[in-house]
Amino acid sequence: MATTTRRVLVSMVTMIILTIIAASFSVEASTEAAFVKKTISSHKIVIFSKSYCPYCKRAKSVFKELKVVPYVVELDQRDDGHDVQDALSEIVGRRTVPQVFINGKHIGGSDDTVEAYENGELANLLGIAANDGDDL
Repeated sequence: MATTTRRVLVSMVTMIILTIIAASFSVEASTEAAFVKKTISSHKIVIFSKSYCPYCKRAKSVFKELKVVPYVVELDQRDDGHDVQDALSEIVGRRTVPQVFINGKHIGGSDDTVEAYENGELANLLGIAANDGDDL
């Protein structure tokens, strides 16, 4: 009887520990997702980037051409950058960087941003006069 009681007790303690661990992962994920969503809603232009990434540099150069300054989150320079990237992946369905948002709308990555720049959609979203897009 004592062995059965001990097994039940060990099982219950194990379940409690696993529940606590699972809950902590859920809190982390929701915290990072909340950060991503708040950042997107708090800034006109947001780029989730990595400082060394050539595609990120290309996307950022588009905004430099337009003479507008985006809010850039350099994931490689944050302690929680990996977790933020995981949350971003859950939100937009892509894990790659850059990921660009304008007025809360997901524009996409580097190629999407350059294409929107070249066809004038980016300038339209920003409410500025379109450039000819030949400089990129």
